[in-house]
Amino acid sequence: MDTTLPFKKMKLSSSCEEELEQTMTDNGNMEPIRMTGHFSKGKDGAESVSIIFSLNEAVGALAESLKIFKRHQVNLLHIESRSSIRVPGYEFIVEVDSSVGDVDGALDNIKQESSYFQIITRNYKENTEAVPWFPRKIQDLDKFANQILSYGSELESDHPGFTDPVYRARRKEFADIAFHYKHGTPIPRVNYTEQERGVWRVVFKNLTRLYKTHACYEHNHVFPLLQENCGYSEDDIPQLQVVSDFLKSVTGFQLRPVAGLLSSRDFLAGLAFRVFHSTQYIRHSTRPNYTPEPDVCHELLGHVPLFADAAFAQFSQEIGLASLGASDEYIEKLATCYWFTVEFGVTRQNGQLKAYGAGLLSSFGELEWCMSGKPELRTFDPEKTGEQKYPITEHQPVYFVTDSFESAKQKMIDFAATIPRPFGVRYDPYTETIQLLDSKRQIQKLITNINSEIRTLIDAFNKF
Repeated sequence: MDTTLPFKKMKLSSSCEEELEQTMTDNGNMEPIRMTGHFSKGKDGAESVSIIFSLNEAVGALAESLKIFKRHQVNLLHIESRSSIRVPGYEFIVEVDSSVGDVDGALDNIKQESSYFQIITRNYKENTEAVPWFPRKIQDLDKFANQILSYGSELESDHPGFTDPVYRARRKEFADIAFHYKHGTPIPRVNYTEQERGVWRVVFKNLTRLYKTHACYEHNHVFPLLQENCGYSEDDIPQLQVVSDFLKSVTGFQLRPVAGLLSSRDFLAGLAFRVFHSTQYIRHSTRPNYTPEPDVCHELLGHVPLFADAAFAQFSQEIGLASLGASDEYIEKLATCYWFTVEFGVTRQNGQLKAYGAGLLSSFGELEWCMSGKPELRTFDPEKTGEQKYPITEHQPVYFVTDSFESAKQKMIDFAATIPRPFGVRYDPYTETIQLLDSKRQIQKLITNINSEIRTLIDAFNKF
């Protein structure tokens, strides 16, 4: 990713541009910024605060607002400008170093001069007016992709590969690939070893024997397409880039390599952009039917087939969108809903119970267990499901059943409406950005656009 300071100039008066450039020049710490982890980091590693604001229209308003930052000795890390869809005029996104200068004083002054003002920061608990930080554009996923809870080569003592130095070194190779990956670049191809392909072969054979009777219709419908288009077979492990290209062509989902486990907030945020953070490493050869964490078998055999289904893809994205700007309490509820649907979900089709969760479709033992009649079955209800506790090292004692992905999606949309947020969110697939819905003018424009699309559909329908 480009490490130079990103500044998108709009057409301003020459005096305003000069003041902006002078302000940035005078700020001694305004050197190229490297974006790493959860936060944008300056050379001193300080955490940042982002603000979005629109100014009350006046000649020289932007220049005056930039003087406020300078007067309070606040370092600017990033500034963008764009046409506002909330109010007439322009909108600015400014990222500031929260460790230098009188940040609170500067923000209070900017707020007084603004017709629209919103703070977005990871340190939201320290500011009651702030919203938890979340990515606004798909490139922002680079900011937290490496803020993982454990690196790929860091194994627990009970992991099958803990005492295997060759396996640990191989895990580090995969982790390093993901660590250096940036959005928009091809996912590096992996040359899997014969031993790794052998593990894949065992898992592939065992699971595909059960899919016809245990997997949902959508999974079984897509699987032949993956064999035809992505090279799914027992003989070799498909490459993430090939699979990602296929998903992008059918539902807009894409894969991104990840070096380890992300926090629930960050992982769910990726789904809002139809991005799934995927591992590339494979489980240890001594236990091909068991893995204590997600591996490439889990991702490619469990998750990918369903992400190629339009209804399921939209359901998954709704969980991600609901997480943006949500409190920690609701993040936990949404992560639990994700666990009991995308990971361990079951559905009824033609009166029969079928699995659609990736944790089931990639686990020979649990796929049989969930259909055995022994676990408890409950109806999926986000409000109740989000409160359910669950084990992570044994088969689930409780599963939540959905009638259809469309029904589950609508339930998630209804649940998301109850999450306390000062705005709504919408994904714009054309620009791959998140729109904050928090003004009548903005929403009226969207309604006009939707009405136009509906008219197009009605005209097409009337031709039949």
